[in-house]
Amino acid sequence: MTTSTTVAAYAAPTAKAPLERTTIERRAVGEHDVLIDIKFAGICHSDIHQARNGWGEGIFPMVPGHEIAGVVTEVGPGVTKFKVGDRVGVGCMVDSCRECASCKAGFEQHCERGNVPTYNGIGRDGEPTYGGYSQQVVVDEAFTVRIPDGLSLDVAAPLLCAGITTYSPLKQWGAAPGKKVAVVGLGGLGHMAVKIAHALGAEVTVLSQSLRKKDDGLKLGADHYYATSDEKTFQELAGTFDLILSTVSAPLDFGAYLSLLKTGGALVNVGAPEEPIALNLFSLIGGNKTLAGSMIGGIAETQEMLDFCAEHNLGAEIELIEAAEVNEAYERVLNSDVRYRFVIDAATI
Repeated sequence: MTTSTTVAAYAAPTAKAPLERTTIERRAVGEHDVLIDIKFAGICHSDIHQARNGWGEGIFPMVPGHEIAGVVTEVGPGVTKFKVGDRVGVGCMVDSCRECASCKAGFEQHCERGNVPTYNGIGRDGEPTYGGYSQQVVVDEAFTVRIPDGLSLDVAAPLLCAGITTYSPLKQWGAAPGKKVAVVGLGGLGHMAVKIAHALGAEVTVLSQSLRKKDDGLKLGADHYYATSDEKTFQELAGTFDLILSTVSAPLDFGAYLSLLKTGGALVNVGAPEEPIALNLFSLIGGNKTLAGSMIGGIAETQEMLDFCAEHNLGAEIELIEAAEVNEAYERVLNSDVRYRFVIDAATI
């Protein structure tokens, strides 16, 4: 068994500071742990929010990254799910209490005592958690998922957040044949929402600020594509959708989007604006509509999502970068200049 290990990583030393190469300590492999050689790590917009204290005070130095794909190189003596050489992934959480009603129901993301995030959190050992912008990670097998052979590790990495974040609400709110689903925003989350909703059999519409990405949206599986900057869009599509999935982290005119729902329809948010929103409740009451939020999924649902994506050959559309390009990549994400997910080649860390 190994002792704790020093590995290279990219970290934000303080809030809003550029990320820089450094070293961190990974704990020794415990009874139920797996040691993973990280091969690829996706860059999620939430990495930027947290590294820049957009969602409150962070824990620094911070090693972001919760879209991790790699290979098991060591297992603890009590591990039963994995063996050395297995292709695995780690998403947005690495532990939970495992005892509350939510955990027992398979909703570890809603742990009543709080799940332990993959980074910017405190583990049950009292130590800060560090994410996937690093060479290795040690994770309990219960919070590790298997990446099917049909998925390349580089395009699978973003599925550990962008994939499950969109798959879970699409399943919960019934995206299926005969249903009309709109996806707001065609970015890292939105492009996966389009792919998954299409594979689930729904009629898919993209609602984006402009028609700049229309050709991409249609290739990804959208049936229709509208610009929300055009006032006619909201008139033409009034009362159209069973489900609208908002993937953007900018505040929306929720009243306008709720008007696009059928009676009994749902507007579900997976993007998280930093600012509070205003809402006239009559836009909900008139039409028996639902305004909801969704996080990620539990571990079992994350595995279900990966298996579904492998079955339907759904990987993320990625731009592979070297670790030294991470700060430039952050700025490009903020400028919507990525199609559609940056992925760090961990071999360059």
